[in-house]
Amino acid sequence: MSSCVFCTIVRGDAPAVRVYEDDDVVAFLDIRPIARGHTLVVPRVHAPRLDDLDPEHGAALFRAGQRIARGVQRSDFAADGANLVFNDGRSAFQTVFHAHLHVLPRWRGDKLRLAAGLLRRRPHDPEATGAAIRAGLARLEAEDAL
Repeated sequence: MSSCVFCTIVRGDAPAVRVYEDDDVVAFLDIRPIARGHTLVVPRVHAPRLDDLDPEHGAALFRAGQRIARGVQRSDFAADGANLVFNDGRSAFQTVFHAHLHVLPRWRGDKLRLAAGLLRRRPHDPEATGAAIRAGLARLEAEDAL
């Protein structure tokens, strides 16, 4: 779908700080992050909403989201946890109608409240953040190889 911003990112026709990709998904930093390392995971196929998303692609989305959350915990900014959030429809705050999973790193005492966090969104050195997440994913891969 040519008018979908996430489809243009998946094709490589729009800029994005990619942190992970495989045959099914592409993950990149949110341009208006709620927290440092806020990553979006999108299926390579266009599916506007949850109803349109094939269950296999949904499973791939969550597998990648889980991996990224684990990688962020092993990154240099060492998150303590993560929220995995899927907004489905306008009433659930979906603004880009290409199914996507938000991976929100969390730290003890961060005082982030999701409703309040939606209002205050600022980028945090995207290139350095992306590099830190990729390094955390590499550490995770090394652990998994043991």
